Amino acid sequence: MTYSATDLQRFLDIATEAASAGGAVLQYYWGNLSNIQQKGRPGDLVTEADKAAEKEVLAVLRRHVPDHAILAEESGSMGEQTDELLWAVDPLDGTTNYTHQYPFCGCSVGLLINGQPAVGAILNPVDNQLFRAAKGLGATCNREPIRVSKTETLAESLLVTGFAYDRRETIDNNYAEFCHLTHLTQGVRRGGSASIDLAYVACGRLDGYWERGLSPWDVAAGVILVEEAGGTVTAYDKSPFDIKSGRILATNSQIHTALSDTLTNIEPFAIFAP
Repeated sequence: MTYSATDLQRFLDIATEAASAGGAVLQYYWGNLSNIQQKGRPGDLVTEADKAAEKEVLAVLRRHVPDHAILAEESGSMGEQTDELLWAVDPLDGTTNYTHQYPFCGCSVGLLINGQPAVGAILNPVDNQLFRAAKGLGATCNREPIRVSKTETLAESLLVTGFAYDRRETIDNNYAEFCHLTHLTQGVRRGGSASIDLAYVACGRLDGYWERGLSPWDVAAGVILVEEAGGTVTAYDKSPFDIKSGRILATNSQIHTALSDTLTNIEPFAIFAP
Protein backbone atom coordinates (compact mmCIF):
# COMPACT_ATOMS: atom_id res chain seq x y z
CA MET A 1 0.00 0.00 0.00
CA THR A 2 1.15 3.53 -0.77
CA TYR A 3 0.81 6.13 1.95
CA SER A 4 0.13 9.77 1.10
CA ALA A 5 1.73 12.84 2.63
CA THR A 6 -1.49 13.25 4.62
CA ASP A 7 -1.14 9.72 6.00
CA LEU A 8 2.51 10.30 6.93
CA GLN A 9 1.67 13.61 8.60
CA ARG A 10 -0.97 11.85 10.68
CA PHE A 11 1.53 9.17 11.71
CA LEU A 12 4.07 11.88 12.54
CA ASP A 13 1.57 13.66 14.76
CA ILE A 14 0.88 10.37 16.55
CA ALA A 15 4.61 9.69 17.00
CA THR A 16 5.04 13.21 18.36
CA GLU A 17 2.21 12.81 20.85
CA ALA A 18 3.60 9.45 21.96
CA ALA A 19 7.19 10.68 22.38
CA SER A 20 5.94 13.74 24.25
CA ALA A 21 3.85 11.59 26.59
CA GLY A 22 6.81 9.33 27.32
CA GLY A 23 9.10 12.33 27.70
CA ALA A 24 6.80 13.88 30.29
CA VAL A 25 7.19 10.77 32.42
CA LEU A 26 10.97 10.94 32.08
CA GLN A 27 10.91 14.56 33.19
CA TYR A 28 8.91 13.53 36.27
CA TYR A 29 11.39 10.83 37.29
CA TRP A 30 14.55 12.81 36.47
CA GLY A 31 16.69 12.74 39.62
CA ASN A 32 14.02 10.80 41.52
CA LEU A 33 14.71 7.15 40.70
CA SER A 34 14.34 4.52 43.40
CA ASN A 35 14.41 1.25 41.44
CA ILE A 36 17.39 0.70 39.12
CA GLN A 37 17.82 -2.88 37.93
CA GLN A 38 20.24 -4.70 35.62
CA LYS A 39 18.54 -6.67 32.85
CA GLY A 40 21.38 -9.01 31.99
CA ARG A 41 24.77 -7.84 30.79
CA PRO A 42 26.68 -5.25 32.84
CA GLY A 43 25.44 -1.76 32.06
CA ASP A 44 22.10 -2.87 30.58
CA LEU A 45 19.82 -1.07 33.01
CA VAL A 46 16.08 -0.61 33.41
CA THR A 47 14.26 1.70 35.81
CA GLU A 48 10.73 2.58 36.82
CA ALA A 49 11.04 5.54 34.43
CA ASP A 50 11.63 3.23 31.42
CA LYS A 51 8.56 1.17 32.25
CA ALA A 52 6.28 4.09 33.07
CA ALA A 53 7.32 6.02 29.96
CA GLU A 54 6.71 3.01 27.74
CA LYS A 55 3.25 2.56 29.26
CA GLU A 56 2.33 6.11 28.24
CA VAL A 57 3.77 5.72 24.74
CA LEU A 58 1.84 2.51 24.18
CA ALA A 59 -1.36 4.10 25.47
CA VAL A 60 -1.10 6.81 22.81
CA LEU A 61 -0.43 4.31 20.03
CA ARG A 62 -3.26 2.02 21.09
CA ARG A 63 -5.66 4.95 21.21
CA HIS A 64 -4.84 6.19 17.71
CA VAL A 65 -3.74 3.04 15.82
CA PRO A 66 -4.97 0.02 17.80
CA ASP A 67 -4.54 -2.32 14.83
CA HIS A 68 -0.86 -1.53 14.25
CA ALA A 69 1.94 -3.85 15.35
CA ILE A 70 4.45 -2.60 17.93
CA LEU A 71 7.99 -3.57 18.91
CA ALA A 72 8.91 -1.99 22.26
CA GLU A 73 12.13 -2.39 24.22
CA GLU A 74 10.54 -3.30 27.55
CA SER A 75 7.28 -4.98 26.46
CA GLY A 76 8.59 -6.79 23.39
CA SER A 77 6.50 -7.68 20.35
CA MET A 78 2.81 -6.84 20.11
CA GLY A 79 0.86 -7.78 17.03
CA GLU A 80 2.13 -9.40 13.84
CA GLN A 81 5.73 -8.26 13.37
CA THR A 82 5.59 -8.89 9.61
CA ASP A 83 2.79 -6.36 9.13
CA GLU A 84 3.31 -3.49 6.70
CA LEU A 85 3.25 -0.98 9.57
CA LEU A 86 5.37 -1.52 12.70
CA TRP A 87 6.02 0.99 15.46
CA ALA A 88 9.42 0.71 17.16
CA VAL A 89 9.53 2.23 20.65
CA ASP A 90 12.44 3.00 22.96
CA PRO A 91 10.88 4.75 25.96
CA LEU A 92 14.26 5.74 27.39
CA ASP A 93 17.22 5.54 25.05
CA GLY A 94 20.24 6.19 27.23
CA THR A 95 19.11 4.67 30.51
CA THR A 96 22.63 4.61 31.97
CA ASN A 97 23.02 8.31 31.20
CA TYR A 98 19.62 9.00 32.73
CA THR A 99 20.38 7.17 35.97
CA HIS A 100 23.52 9.29 36.40
CA GLN A 101 21.64 12.47 35.45
CA TYR A 102 23.85 12.86 32.39
CA PRO A 103 21.51 14.83 30.10
CA PHE A 104 21.92 12.82 26.89
CA CYS A 105 18.88 10.59 26.50
CA GLY A 106 15.60 10.44 24.62
CA CYS A 107 12.18 8.94 24.21
CA SER A 108 12.13 7.56 20.68
CA VAL A 109 9.08 6.55 18.64
CA GLY A 110 9.55 5.41 15.05
CA LEU A 111 7.33 3.87 12.39
CA LEU A 112 8.61 1.30 9.91
CA ILE A 113 6.71 0.85 6.66
CA ASN A 114 7.62 -2.47 5.03
CA GLY A 115 10.70 -2.61 7.23
CA GLN A 116 11.97 0.86 6.29
CA PRO A 117 12.07 3.84 8.68
CA ALA A 118 9.41 6.30 7.53
CA VAL A 119 8.37 8.39 10.55
CA GLY A 120 10.16 9.37 13.72
CA ALA A 121 9.87 11.56 16.81
CA ILE A 122 12.55 11.83 19.50
CA LEU A 123 12.27 13.97 22.62
CA ASN A 124 15.19 14.73 24.90
CA PRO A 125 13.30 15.27 28.17
CA VAL A 126 16.14 17.19 29.82
CA ASP A 127 16.60 20.04 27.32
CA ASN A 128 13.10 19.59 25.88
CA GLN A 129 14.33 19.33 22.30
CA LEU A 130 11.87 17.57 20.00
CA PHE A 131 13.20 16.08 16.76
CA ARG A 132 10.65 15.03 14.11
CA ALA A 133 10.72 13.69 10.57
CA ALA A 134 8.63 11.79 8.05
CA LYS A 135 9.50 10.56 4.59
CA GLY A 136 9.16 13.42 2.12
CA LEU A 137 8.13 15.92 4.81
CA GLY A 138 11.55 17.08 6.02
CA ALA A 139 13.14 17.08 9.48
CA THR A 140 12.81 19.57 12.32
CA CYS A 141 14.02 20.38 15.83
CA ASN A 142 11.37 22.14 17.89
CA ARG A 143 9.44 22.71 14.63
CA GLU A 144 12.35 24.50 12.92
CA PRO A 145 13.91 22.87 9.81
CA ILE A 146 17.25 21.16 10.29
CA ARG A 147 20.00 20.07 7.88
CA VAL A 148 23.12 17.99 8.14
CA SER A 149 26.54 19.65 8.27
CA LYS A 150 28.63 20.65 5.26
CA THR A 151 31.88 19.12 6.55
CA GLU A 152 33.73 17.59 3.61
CA THR A 153 36.61 15.59 5.08
CA LEU A 154 37.25 13.17 7.91
CA ALA A 155 40.06 15.42 9.14
CA GLU A 156 37.53 18.20 9.74
CA SER A 157 34.80 15.99 11.15
CA LEU A 158 33.42 15.33 14.62
CA LEU A 159 32.03 11.82 14.91
CA VAL A 160 30.08 9.79 17.45
CA THR A 161 29.83 6.07 18.14
CA GLY A 162 28.87 3.61 20.85
CA PHE A 163 29.78 0.27 22.38
CA ALA A 164 27.37 -2.64 22.64
CA TYR A 165 26.60 -4.47 25.88
CA ASP A 166 28.49 -7.54 24.61
CA ARG A 167 31.74 -5.58 24.13
CA ARG A 168 33.46 -7.57 26.90
CA GLU A 169 32.61 -10.85 25.22
CA THR A 170 33.51 -10.35 21.55
CA ILE A 171 36.48 -9.22 19.50
CA ASP A 172 34.02 -7.26 17.35
CA ASN A 173 33.74 -4.59 20.03
CA ASN A 174 34.38 -1.30 18.14
CA TYR A 175 37.48 -0.44 20.20
CA ALA A 176 39.86 -0.44 17.24
CA GLU A 177 37.48 1.64 15.13
CA PHE A 178 37.12 4.19 17.92
CA CYS A 179 40.87 4.58 18.40
CA HIS A 180 41.70 4.65 14.70
CA LEU A 181 39.10 7.29 13.85
CA THR A 182 40.06 9.39 16.86
CA HIS A 183 43.44 9.86 15.15
CA LEU A 184 41.90 10.74 11.77
CA THR A 185 39.29 13.27 12.88
CA GLN A 186 38.78 16.23 15.18
CA GLY A 187 37.33 13.79 17.69
CA VAL A 188 35.00 10.86 18.35
CA ARG A 189 32.36 11.17 21.02
CA ARG A 190 30.53 8.38 22.84
CA GLY A 191 27.03 9.73 23.44
CA GLY A 192 25.31 6.71 24.97
CA SER A 193 22.00 7.25 23.18
CA ALA A 194 21.70 6.11 19.56
CA SER A 195 18.54 8.11 18.88
CA ILE A 196 20.11 11.37 20.08
CA ASP A 197 23.35 10.56 18.21
CA LEU A 198 21.33 10.32 15.00
CA ALA A 199 19.36 13.45 15.82
CA TYR A 200 22.62 15.35 16.29
CA VAL A 201 23.89 14.16 12.90
CA ALA A 202 20.59 15.30 11.39
CA CYS A 203 20.90 18.82 12.80
CA GLY A 204 24.59 19.22 11.93
CA ARG A 205 26.07 19.08 15.43
CA LEU A 206 27.90 15.89 14.48
CA ASP A 207 29.13 14.84 11.04
CA GLY A 208 28.87 11.06 11.25
CA TYR A 209 27.87 8.11 13.42
CA TRP A 210 28.52 4.39 13.33
CA GLU A 211 27.68 1.60 15.76
CA ARG A 212 27.03 -2.13 16.05
CA GLY A 213 24.85 -4.22 18.38
CA LEU A 214 21.77 -2.05 17.95
CA SER A 215 18.08 -3.00 18.10
CA PRO A 216 15.40 -1.63 15.76
CA TRP A 217 13.93 0.58 18.50
CA ASP A 218 17.32 2.29 18.92
CA VAL A 219 17.43 3.69 15.40
CA ALA A 220 13.97 3.55 13.80
CA ALA A 221 13.18 7.20 14.49
CA GLY A 222 16.70 8.55 14.02
CA VAL A 223 17.32 7.08 10.57
CA ILE A 224 14.49 9.00 8.92
CA LEU A 225 15.67 12.16 10.68
CA VAL A 226 19.11 11.88 9.08
CA GLU A 227 17.73 11.04 5.65
CA GLU A 228 15.19 13.85 5.65
CA ALA A 229 17.86 16.30 6.79
CA GLY A 230 19.99 15.46 3.74
CA GLY A 231 22.20 12.75 5.20
CA THR A 232 22.96 9.19 4.17
CA VAL A 233 22.32 5.98 6.11
CA THR A 234 23.74 2.61 5.04
CA ALA A 235 25.55 -0.45 6.29
CA TYR A 236 29.27 -0.02 7.04
CA ASP A 237 30.16 -1.01 3.45
CA LYS A 238 27.59 1.38 1.88
CA SER A 239 25.19 -1.43 1.06
CA PRO A 240 21.52 -0.71 1.89
CA PHE A 241 20.76 -0.21 5.56
CA ASP A 242 19.11 -3.23 7.21
CA ILE A 243 17.49 -2.37 10.53
CA LYS A 244 17.72 -6.01 11.62
CA SER A 245 21.50 -6.15 11.16
CA GLY A 246 22.29 -4.14 14.28
CA ARG A 247 24.84 -2.04 12.35
CA ILE A 248 24.55 1.47 11.04
CA LEU A 249 26.61 4.15 9.31
CA ALA A 250 24.97 7.58 9.17
CA THR A 251 26.67 10.73 7.92
CA ASN A 252 26.16 14.15 6.37
CA SER A 253 26.70 12.43 2.97
CA GLN A 254 29.90 14.41 2.34
CA ILE A 255 32.14 12.11 4.39
CA HIS A 256 30.17 8.92 3.84
CA THR A 257 32.51 7.18 1.41
CA ALA A 258 35.63 8.10 3.39
CA LEU A 259 34.15 6.87 6.67
CA SER A 260 32.84 3.69 5.06
CA ASP A 261 36.20 2.89 3.46
CA THR A 262 37.96 3.44 6.78
CA LEU A 263 35.55 1.31 8.82
CA THR A 264 35.72 -1.64 6.45
CA ASN A 265 39.53 -1.76 6.59
CA ILE A 266 40.18 -1.64 10.34
CA GLU A 267 41.43 -4.79 12.05
CA PRO A 268 40.12 -5.48 15.57
CA PHE A 269 42.33 -5.41 18.66
CA ALA A 270 42.97 -9.10 19.30
CA ILE A 271 44.18 -8.28 22.80
CA PHE A 272 40.59 -7.52 23.82
CA ALA A 273 39.23 -10.88 22.66
CA PRO A 274 37.71 -13.12 25.36
